[in-house]
Amino acid sequence: METNINANPLETGSDELERYAMEECVKRQRLEHRVSVLILPAGRCEMAIKFARLGATVTVADEVARQQEVQGRILASGLGEQIRFQAATLGQLPDELAGQPFDIIIVRRGLCGLPYDIARQVTRQLLLRLRIGGKLYLSILGLHSELGQGYAGAETPIEQRFSPLSPVLVKKYGIQGEVCLYSERNLFMLLLEAGASVLRTLTTTYGNVKGIAVRV
Repeated sequence: METNINANPLETGSDELERYAMEECVKRQRLEHRVSVLILPAGRCEMAIKFARLGATVTVADEVARQQEVQGRILASGLGEQIRFQAATLGQLPDELAGQPFDIIIVRRGLCGLPYDIARQVTRQLLLRLRIGGKLYLSILGLHSELGQGYAGAETPIEQRFSPLSPVLVKKYGIQGEVCLYSERNLFMLLLEAGASVLRTLTTTYGNVKGIAVRV
């Protein structure tokens, strides 16, 4: 797929991965089963609200510092009985998450803030929070997106790739610290090495990579 490096690599709003997850939720709801969804991080809660309106029970996980803001958005949605906040980050997952085991887990870009070996361990932990047959949806910033321009780790093997973005892009997008950018193959291998059955990977128009895997 052709990559438009002039487009926004952070890809706000609805996308193809979200559509797949929504379709999965609808399918599972038809089986007369209350779907349990984890979204991490919470973002602005738009995705959580969409799942709740489909009848799912949703846990949104994020940093403690965002709790008041996120709970305010949940309250404003009128869906407080279906959406709950839990303080958790990818780097610090608690032993138990509200709503576990989940049917659907969605991770939005957070894995890029972890070195590859830790990201693989976290992915394995997330898989274990799913029901057997549950699905994991990952969205990761791409090595071949605009963010890869001037990226010091561009030629480094994924196992050692953990570098800051170029100063220009740090200023433009506010992504501080070291990150690990992925190719589509890198994401496929991450899921495989974590013990998942990989259903689909794709590269978006913006050059980011996304994957869907199932716990078997």
